[in-house]
Amino acid sequence: MSKYLEKAFELHNKGYNCAQAVLCAFADKTGIDEVTLYKISEGLGAGMGNRKNTCGALTGAVALCGLVSSSGGVDNSTKSGTYKTTAKIVDEFENDCGAFICSEIKGSDTGTPTASCDDCIKAAVEAAEKILFN
Repeated sequence: MSKYLEKAFELHNKGYNCAQAVLCAFADKTGIDEVTLYKISEGLGAGMGNRKNTCGALTGAVALCGLVSSSGGVDNSTKSGTYKTTAKIVDEFENDCGAFICSEIKGSDTGTPTASCDDCIKAAVEAAEKILFN
């Protein structure tokens, strides 16, 4: 198990939501302190504000992608590349978890979940490590 996955699980077990656990686990890669990352990702939990939309773990990984891929310039020089990288993260996550919408993952419509929150955190962290840092 990677140090990032260990950290994400540790944070989630402390009460961080899935987005916070994923994003904060990579604080050392962002140049942003963990408290700020925690605040940024607080509303992303439980499928964005408990709406069961896009999985929080995935949105944490996507936020990480922007933080490490974007130039931060309004010239949009990195936007296309960041979108492509984000799409790879989403594809990898969806392949591992069976969906990327929280309610679908939880099996709200079918009664059969495709993954647990821990599975989603694992998939998001592993996709970020593989796609962003290899």
